[in-house]
Amino acid sequence: MNEIPVRGRRLGIVIPCYNEQEVLEENYRRLSVRMKDMTGKGLISQNSLIIYVDDGSKDTTWSIIEGLHAQDRNVRGIRLSRNRGHQNALLAGLMTAKDDCDMLISMDADLQDDIEVLDEFVKKYLDGCDIVYGVRSARDTDTFFKKHTAHFFYRLMNGMGAQLVYDHADYRLMSRRALDALGDYEEVNLFLRGIIPLIGFKSDTVTYERHERFAGESKYPLKKMVAFAVDGITSLSVQPIRLVTFIGIFIFLASIIMLIYDLIVHFTGGTVRGWTSLVVSIWALGGLQLLAIGIIGEYIGKIYLETKRRPRYIIETYLKEENEKEDEGS
Repeated sequence: MNEIPVRGRRLGIVIPCYNEQEVLEENYRRLSVRMKDMTGKGLISQNSLIIYVDDGSKDTTWSIIEGLHAQDRNVRGIRLSRNRGHQNALLAGLMTAKDDCDMLISMDADLQDDIEVLDEFVKKYLDGCDIVYGVRSARDTDTFFKKHTAHFFYRLMNGMGAQLVYDHADYRLMSRRALDALGDYEEVNLFLRGIIPLIGFKSDTVTYERHERFAGESKYPLKKMVAFAVDGITSLSVQPIRLVTFIGIFIFLASIIMLIYDLIVHFTGGTVRGWTSLVVSIWALGGLQLLAIGIIGEYIGKIYLETKRRPRYIIETYLKEENEKEDEGS
């Protein structure tokens, strides 16, 4: 039996923040108590970190992070030069802190992710897992619409060839080895939920109940959720383009059948005005063509952004233990 190597126990919790002034102090209070408990149990080291990433907030989020850093040397703050979106902010925190920690856990600032299961994440890491996914045990706090659209989203993504973990968002643990592998994925169009399962390595899941948001408003209205889903599908799969191809083949075969039918009607003396079928055909084919052009354009746009190799984020300020400030880009 192979012996599992001894693993380091310095934990970092990465928390992207955008206009989270209502929840940050409570988030810190709860997490600091929880981490002290885990330190007492010997699960993590005393110098474990909480890393807040300010994604271009317009409220007092950054000043609160500065205050927390001033009072606790284990709190770090990363301020992006402008708003880059949740996925880029999360990546900025992970890539910046990965060399200073043995494992990183990503979670949202709104306290919906259950911090009581942090022990389970770390225990699975100490048992040899490089990636541990937080999976919701139920969706009782979701509205009827959100619950069913979420289920449809996961089924659609898996049907399109993406290897998503069902009912998993961005509450997960990654080892330093897994984070180094994640750094090799250099695409600009980020969809971490789909990229991380591609890494491989030993993984496991932890189930938890998602709570109501502690305060503030959700940063993911319907418009953003739809855009997020489109980004996920087009970033991970070429199935939509293949689907358009299959629809084109189907319509071509249908046109041959209609041609044969029209010839039979013509030679048997039938009188068919054909206005309705003509108009329906024009609208159907026109709509299909626009859909196909749109899907292809989405992929071409992503290729365009990838070829420019623009930085996915730029760090304006990095508050570290030594109270240093650094400028970085990635």
